[in-house]
Amino acid sequence: MQKRLQVYLNDHLMGAAANVQLALRTAGAQRGTPLGRELDGIAAQISDDYAALVEVMHSVGVTPRRSFAWLGRLGERLGRLKLNGRVVRGSQLSTLVELEALRLGVLGKLQGWRSLSVAAQRDPRLDRDRLRALEEAAARQAEALAGICLAAAVLLGPA
Repeated sequence: MQKRLQVYLNDHLMGAAANVQLALRTAGAQRGTPLGRELDGIAAQISDDYAALVEVMHSVGVTPRRSFAWLGRLGERLGRLKLNGRVVRGSQLSTLVELEALRLGVLGKLQGWRSLSVAAQRDPRLDRDRLRALEEAAARQAEALAGICLAAAVLLGPA
């Protein structure tokens, strides 16, 4: 069981590292816009959740693998190489797609906290109250990002 937990948590570490990078970059790109302040707050929360994941890993005796975190960050950078209707620079469409990807990352994190809450029923090393709080925070982040995505979706209509 410990080996499965190690693999599971390090896989989530990789996704969390990618989502931190995406959150910080997206928030930075939106600074000074109506969405900027809200995205700054969400990016800070996502960064805090990464640290919480590392704490959970330590609490169950799992060493975070730096290579997994590095791969997550690399994956986020590679994700920037997508077609967006422009050759050289980003587009507003890229913003919408990145916001949606950010929300998907938060939903993955939410499910991870939920899965760990189930595991906590059999593993006393996992703090059920802490996991519940992390789950609730992720749900709030996902809801906020859903609204931000809808606000950004106006870019799909005619100019």
